[in-house]
Amino acid sequence: MLKSEIKRLVRRHTEIGILVISLCLVLLFTLTSEGRWANAYNIGTILQVTATLGLMTLGVALVIGTGEIDISVGSTFGIGALIYLWFAVRIDPVFAALLAIGAGALIGAFNGILVTRTKTPSLIITLGSLMIFRGLAIALTDGFSFSVPYKERDGFSYSVLGGTEFLGINTGFYWLVAGLAVLLIALKMTPWGNRLLAVGGSAASAHSRGVRVERIKLSAFIVCGVLAAFAGTLEASKLGFADGSMGRLMELQAIAACVLGGCVLAGGRISLPGAVLGAFVLSSVQSYLVVTGVRPQWFILLLGLIVVFAALGDRTLRRWSLKN
Repeated sequence: MLKSEIKRLVRRHTEIGILVISLCLVLLFTLTSEGRWANAYNIGTILQVTATLGLMTLGVALVIGTGEIDISVGSTFGIGALIYLWFAVRIDPVFAALLAIGAGALIGAFNGILVTRTKTPSLIITLGSLMIFRGLAIALTDGFSFSVPYKERDGFSYSVLGGTEFLGINTGFYWLVAGLAVLLIALKMTPWGNRLLAVGGSAASAHSRGVRVERIKLSAFIVCGVLAAFAGTLEASKLGFADGSMGRLMELQAIAACVLGGCVLAGGRISLPGAVLGAFVLSSVQSYLVVTGVRPQWFILLLGLIVVFAALGDRTLRRWSLKN
């Protein structure tokens, strides 16, 4: 009886696996770091990193839900950060953030239109976008960085946009919680969410039922671009500077977090809470390597291993849950 209930729970909630992994890692890191990992300051730092990576991951998860992929989010993140910092010293930071978000929407629309109109695989289109906008970011900075002096970053607008802490947690994390709540409502309680998952499950079947497949995919790419640019805005507001390399390799982390969280790359099945938990796991692993003195270069190796074993583990767990 208990076994069948557990199987039913696993079938209904794809984030079960990553939740178990998260709890195990928290316990392991706490026991083996001699207090250097499990303390208020470090947990706050982890949540801070999770906020920006998590927002980007939510957008990538939506695109994956339609059966597509967006690997340009790292460069969109960087473009958002640069645009925000360039305008933040000239106009109110809130308006600067809106301009950065608008740029992210345009990049997302660029990707979505090319994918839906040309029928070119999204991997190819977004790989090209990754290089185009990364090259643009490097050209704009020309080896330098955009920055806002620290004394000018004490206003309310900077604070709201991730520039300070509230209750010991960076304000960017509250944006992540709000974004997750809004997207969960949209995914679970609106026709748009149902159509998005239907498109990922079978685009042909969804089209035969009157779903405008191209429009749904385009909307997912736009939301993804918006979230990536906004994540870059929060990161830039926190750090106060950005250069052409801002967001480098974050697209890999976002995809890895989605895989960890139970999102199926073929589309049709995603878990937004699972994706955020995946971002938390990756941020925790990175932090653990730092506090234990392990060279950060090993994180990329661990990232690859985590993705492979997470995919295998999720497949094994799903098969087990489907057995009678």
